[in-house]
Amino acid sequence: MAGELENQQVIMGLIINGGNAKSSAFSAIQAAKKGDFLEANAKLKEADDFLSEAHNAQTAMLTQEAQGNHTNVTLLMVHAQDHMMNAITFRDLAGELVDLYRSHQ
Repeated sequence: MAGELENQQVIMGLIINGGNAKSSAFSAIQAAKKGDFLEANAKLKEADDFLSEAHNAQTAMLTQEAQGNHTNVTLLMVHAQDHMMNAITFRDLAGELVDLYRSHQ
C-alpha cells in the first residue's frame, strides 16, 4: 500500500510539473512576442526547472523498476507520461520560437 501511495505521489508530481513546465514555456513565448527577452529567458529557465523536478521523480520510478520493484501501469501513469512528453516537446519548441523572435528584433 505504501508503494502505491508513493507511486501516486510521483505520478501527480509528473502531471503537475509537466503542466507547470508547459505553462512557463508558453509564458516565455508570450514575453518574446512583446520583445521582453529577459522575461522569456527566465520563463524558459523556470520550465527547465519544472522538467528537472519531474525527471528526477521519473528516474526514481525507473530505478525502482530496474531493481525489480515492478509497478502496475495504470491509465493515470500513462497520462502522466503523456504530460511529460508534451511538456518537453513544447519547451523545445518555445526555445526555438524565442530565438526566432530574438533574431527578428
